[in-house]
Amino acid sequence: MPGGGQFRTVIYYGPWQCSSQLMTYCQEKCAGSGHVLQGCMWLADVKMDFAGTLVRAGSRFGMAHCCCNFGTLSSRQTEVARSRWKNGREGFREQWAERFGAWPTEANGKPFEGHHIRDLWHGGNPTDWDNVLPFPKDIHQDLFGLYNQCYANEPPWTQVGPDHPYGE
Repeated sequence: MPGGGQFRTVIYYGPWQCSSQLMTYCQEKCAGSGHVLQGCMWLADVKMDFAGTLVRAGSRFGMAHCCCNFGTLSSRQTEVARSRWKNGREGFREQWAERFGAWPTEANGKPFEGHHIRDLWHGGNPTDWDNVLPFPKDIHQDLFGLYNQCYANEPPWTQVGPDHPYGE
């Protein structure tokens, strides 16, 4: 940073039940697009810290998936969206690195998978900054089944969880 200082990004991965604040956000987001909330999943908490010569500051941002009653895309439409992600993935990771630091990697050196917060099957944009988050493969693999529960309006995704689901 000019004048000294450094940003550090740390991501805490869920999924957790949404806090009351995130549940309200999702209700408003769904209603704003003419949909009904079926569940809410707190996917991750992104923490950004700045340490400079004169100041230390930080912020937190909860990333939530709002399971609105969106229609689903056809298999063909989903394949087209997935191809857009595959074609843009490397460039997206490079831009991520410029903004937040290196794209995270697994212990074996492979890059984390890119998780689409609003999934492609329900019309999520495959290359939108606000829709892609790096996720460790082991957790990412489990999200598909959990998303199905959320869209089916099943607990625990219909219930409000704690304000802070983890400790540092």
